[in-house]
Amino acid sequence: MNIRLTELENGLKKFLIYYLITITIGILVGLVFLGSTTNYSTGGTVEHITGSDKEDDFDIPESYPKAAEDLLLTTHNHIMGFSFLILSVGVLFYFNSTVTGFWKGLLMIEPLISSVVTFGSLWLIRFIHPGFIWLTVVSSVLMYLSLFVMIGTCIYELKFKT
Repeated sequence: MNIRLTELENGLKKFLIYYLITITIGILVGLVFLGSTTNYSTGGTVEHITGSDKEDDFDIPESYPKAAEDLLLTTHNHIMGFSFLILSVGVLFYFNSTVTGFWKGLLMIEPLISSVVTFGSLWLIRFIHPGFIWLTVVSSVLMYLSLFVMIGTCIYELKFKT
């Protein structure tokens, strides 16, 4: 296919720009929610997943460890949701002419891999060792960075590139 984002009709370009802005707002709201539950800290994230420490048997923890059912729901919902989000952004990004070759392929595939690693690593944090938080941090940063680069490139091509 030889379609390019810059060659689309103006009405379709506007629609796609609004779509990409809406996706970006949704992602940012999710990141704000993440901050409200973890304070954007590794310790806060580990505590959110593994529960609060108790001083003694009479102490009531602020948060309890996530049950396997909760982790299943979180993992399922996020991997399914992100896969469709990444698919839609990736298909649009495929038709850009700014990023090509190896980098285009990497940016399209990377967030798919990172979404599985990010939400799979929550299980490792909960049931193996809290140190797996660093796997979560690295994979989620790569996932969001790839998504924002793809979205930004698409908006640039749709709005500014001729």
